Amino acid sequence: MKLRVTPPVFRGALHDPRTATSIGRWLGPAFAVCFATGLVSHFLQHPPDWLADTLPSRPSWGYRLTQGLHVASGIAAVPLLLAKLWTVYPRLFAWPPLRSPRHGAERLSVALLVAGAVFEVATGLLNTAQWYPWPFSFVPVHYAVAWLVTGALLLHLAVKAPQIRAHWSRRSPGTSALPERDGPDRRSLLAAVGAAVGAVTLTTVGQSFTPLKDLDLLAPRRPDRGPQGLPVNRTAAAAGVGRITGEEYRLVVDGPRPYTLTLEELRALPQYEVELPIACVEGWSASARWTGVRTADLLDRAGAHPHARVRVVSLQPRGGYRMSEMGHTYARDPLTLLALRLNGEELHPDHGYPARLIAPGRPGVLQTKWVGRLEVLA
Repeated sequence: MKLRVTPPVFRGALHDPRTATSIGRWLGPAFAVCFATGLVSHFLQHPPDWLADTLPSRPSWGYRLTQGLHVASGIAAVPLLLAKLWTVYPRLFAWPPLRSPRHGAERLSVALLVAGAVFEVATGLLNTAQWYPWPFSFVPVHYAVAWLVTGALLLHLAVKAPQIRAHWSRRSPGTSALPERDGPDRRSLLAAVGAAVGAVTLTTVGQSFTPLKDLDLLAPRRPDRGPQGLPVNRTAAAAGVGRITGEEYRLVVDGPRPYTLTLEELRALPQYEVELPIACVEGWSASARWTGVRTADLLDRAGAHPHARVRVVSLQPRGGYRMSEMGHTYARDPLTLLALRLNGEELHPDHGYPARLIAPGRPGVLQTKWVGRLEVLA
């Protein structure tokens, strides 16, 4: 008995190149913004050695803007990607599966693009909720797959360029005199997709764009909720930091002229107040008033070279971000403080009591809490 494979037949409207191209006009820019701002985030969190000393600390709101755009564009891409997949999925069943080398390259680019895009959007969305139901480290894998998706997208655009060009304008070549049969349905679909993008954006972007915080219905964070009116990702208990008393606290500054300060001695040094945002990789951000000692003053007292890097070490016993490093542009910026107070009050333990780092333009994971040591690096 001969087995005959019959591919499925799709007769629904709008599974066509014109609709796919129309949605691609929106999805492409969303992915481009997400990729570009993701690169900024990655290089700020994990700068290569050649870049660490040249990263700018200003504008102070720079990371808040780029990471807010990264998460907002990623969330907006969710309904766009679903609509795009709905439009093109019949082509996944095209038969025969390989008709030529060019067709094989196209199918390969589509397979990589679909798998990678779904992975990036899904894992990025779960990261905003700090839920990691996978065995691998999120940051390096998310970063690597972003490059894979970008390469697959460029290959896909190169292969499909003639078709995209033919359907980019409102009327395809040769059809300018005839009305499109599916035009009204296509416009309705695009309006529905646009409404979905607007809805998910408006109900989540308030976590970083605070004027819209009252519409922040779907985001996992409100920028005005938490101890002292500021959210926290990792509490003192979760970090394994026990109760730290002011009497037992010591700050060690290790440099050419090392020294140690008690909390009272820190408080006796010249205090400065700055208004800086704290912006986390999950997308939320909020501005606050921080009061403390300039790190530049602490480094000068230790005899640090003006271009020296600094390692900031937390009293947190473990964790990937219990230490962070600053290039001299951050360490010497007059806005960079070893903060002792938040919004006029002594730091809450979950915000890093007795002392935490706050610097302009840095990801929240590098604004080290419960600081116990500053090390001047050669």
